[in-house]
Amino acid sequence: MGEVAQSFDYGLNAAAIDFDGDNKYLRITDIDEETHEFKTEALTSPDIDITTADNYRLQEGDMLFARTGASVGKTYRYIKSDGLVYFAGFLIRARIKQQYDVDFVFQNTLTEKYSRFITITSQRSGQPGVNAQEYADFAMSAPTLAEQTAIGNFLTQQDFYSRIKNQWQSVQHRVGKLIQHGGGGFYNNIHVIRKPFRQRGYQVHA
Repeated sequence: MGEVAQSFDYGLNAAAIDFDGDNKYLRITDIDEETHEFKTEALTSPDIDITTADNYRLQEGDMLFARTGASVGKTYRYIKSDGLVYFAGFLIRARIKQQYDVDFVFQNTLTEKYSRFITITSQRSGQPGVNAQEYADFAMSAPTLAEQTAIGNFLTQQDFYSRIKNQWQSVQHRVGKLIQHGGGGFYNNIHVIRKPFRQRGYQVHA
């Protein structure tokens, strides 16, 4: 990983406060365990003078790695639609070099090889944890940038369609349960069906 990243940086040592409407604070628990996306149901902001925190603001090409705890190894890649995001201290940011595709690099962190690396590396210290230097030691092969982009795009789309399929199956299950309790229950609880889609930013109308 050290060859594909131009830098590794540790996050802010700041408490979380109520969301100020603009500046989002991303902590380990804000990364969805399944989708690796930024969970936005309970947004917070960092308790710090934002004008001094530019070095902790994420930009396109940034990836985050959980460095400690039960979620060590969990990753997130920043996307522009997440807005102004600052990352917290138990996360490590890798700023991916322009000659590498961030989606391709991110997909490498969803492999069995990466999982084994995290398991072995975190156990060496006797407690769950992987530091920046250890993340840099993770070895990955990369084809040409064009091939990386094609692979990254394909796998990202596969992830998207898989999530949609899972959400649709969840909706079908919920609809079945509501219908079992009567048609009135279906319409009175239509918000239950809309919820998983709205959480992902989809527009759902009555």
